Amino acid sequence: MARFAAFLVMLIPGLMAAGGIKLMRDTLFGILISPIPFLWLQFVLGVVFFVIGFGFFAGFLLHRDRKKGKVAPRFSKK
Repeated sequence: MARFAAFLVMLIPGLMAAGGIKLMRDTLFGILISPIPFLWLQFVLGVVFFVIGFGFFAGFLLHRDRKKGKVAPRFSKK
């Protein structure tokens, strides 16, 4: 059950990061998604979604590896 809960916790940021990549890709090809009025705003939202999703995912993995003692000394908490 704990693994399933961890999977659900990681699914949401993963989908957010994937959506951010899609928004950035659509901007580069000049495809405007309807609720967003400007291409530059669509690209900025894509970058924000990607950074938040990827950052959460990376932080989760770093926290897990710190608990197990599998990180390099420079990443361990003092």
